[in-house]
Amino acid sequence: MARKHPDWKPDLLRMHREEIGLTLEDTGEKLREIAERHGFNIAANFQTIWGHEKGSVYPGPHYRRAYCRLYRRNEAQLGFRKALPGEDASVESVPAPASAERKLPVQSDAVRKALSSIREGTDDVDSEALRNRVVNAWSRHTAGAISDGPTVILVGGYAGSGKSEFAKFLGGLTGWPILDKDSLTRPLVDQLLISLGGEAHDRSSVLYREKVRPLEYRCLMEAAWDNLDCGISAILDAPFIAELAQPEWMQRFQNRCRSKRVSIATIWVECDLESMREYIEFRGAARDAWKMEAWEEYASGLDLKFRPQGPHFVVDNSLGAAVALVDEARDVLSGGGL
Repeated sequence: MARKHPDWKPDLLRMHREEIGLTLEDTGEKLREIAERHGFNIAANFQTIWGHEKGSVYPGPHYRRAYCRLYRRNEAQLGFRKALPGEDASVESVPAPASAERKLPVQSDAVRKALSSIREGTDDVDSEALRNRVVNAWSRHTAGAISDGPTVILVGGYAGSGKSEFAKFLGGLTGWPILDKDSLTRPLVDQLLISLGGEAHDRSSVLYREKVRPLEYRCLMEAAWDNLDCGISAILDAPFIAELAQPEWMQRFQNRCRSKRVSIATIWVECDLESMREYIEFRGAARDAWKMEAWEEYASGLDLKFRPQGPHFVVDNSLGAAVALVDEARDVLSGGGL
């Protein structure tokens, strides 16, 4: 296992655990508390934690996210991987204060830090303005105030890129409903494919692409307009690969939004190939089976430099960096003391 992760330094987990005086059993209990708060799927028994610290078992994505929240350090600082450009990677031993004294950042600072991963994808958008709009919506949401007009945010990206995590974070902040394509349409799509002579979990055939996929996105967009026409903002969570590649589709959508005085933001979540594969494998969804069975073929069809046509923002979730900031902000907002 270690050969697959040459930059892994498992001994750093034990070092950080001992710095705050935790036993393996204590660590498991705290990891389970974090998992419950964030919806992570981990068992966190002391044998597994011992395996992580000894280097015999590389922690999966939810374990790594939980460790980051427990020790309040990023993946590079915990020795799981090399640091990204500009990422803090200091791992030298620094005595940590007792857990009861560890102070959480100010909520607004944590929110802005998580939103800092949003950057301009084109010159005609303003990431600071979008961040301010989301922060203002969060402030109004927590105060029970009325919105100043509807906004629609399209969050797109390849499978396993982290787009759904980012969409959920935006929805939790603003109180805006999340319209997830799969949640809205999957049961009907599965049955429609069967009725047309296909397989329920097929997402790659000509049958799906030509007969079913257009209906999926039509349902998603109609649900969005039902909300927007009532003055309710919405966050749309779907790959949007074909749609965002078409200037005509983007222009029609922007024109309709302007005619209804709806603010629009398109966010593309990018990620490295290995992280996407790890997460797809981890979640084990039936619709992803064909991707894993023919990974090389699937991966060869991905354009990692893809960008939407028209005004858009980009979130770089390479090695899960943006989602890690989201986890940190969620902890702060929930008062997640350890």
